[in-house]
Amino acid sequence: MELLIRKINIDHLTQLQKIGKTTFTETFSELNAKEDLDKYLEESFSIEKLSAELNNSNSSFYFAEVEDNVVGYLKINFGASQTELKDNEAFEIERIYVLQAFHGKKIGQALYEKAISIAKEMKVNYLWLGVWEQNHRALQFYKKNGFVPFDTHIFKLGNDEQTDIMMKLVL
Repeated sequence: MELLIRKINIDHLTQLQKIGKTTFTETFSELNAKEDLDKYLEESFSIEKLSAELNNSNSSFYFAEVEDNVVGYLKINFGASQTELKDNEAFEIERIYVLQAFHGKKIGQALYEKAISIAKEMKVNYLWLGVWEQNHRALQFYKKNGFVPFDTHIFKLGNDEQTDIMMKLVL
């Protein structure tokens, strides 16, 4: 299995929308009300919102591809585009998602390592992210990779307010 990780742009909008909706649904549909999930997907993965994010110079997206199929993606935010801290000495990993069929194949790890290499190139002091407190798989993944909890924040999924654990990794 050959894995390619590549930066994407506005030309990949529909692919991004598809992989975003699919992986988010696979990850969270069992533990959330359908109405809340549908509302979130409609808002967060709309053509307008994704277009703005892809055209934002302080955000970057990367696809993970296996045999020309998009199987996961990474989204990172810098400066004012970060969802919380907005620290110029850091950047946020907003999303690492991989199709369930590819879990356990080190694709999430490869996307994570891409974020680390970008962080080192940019000479930031740390990376941070938010993980839903009930997403045990992701929490375990980030802890294994050296992230430590430092705070919590509220994440709104549809009308449901959920607690995210904010984690950081000092480089």
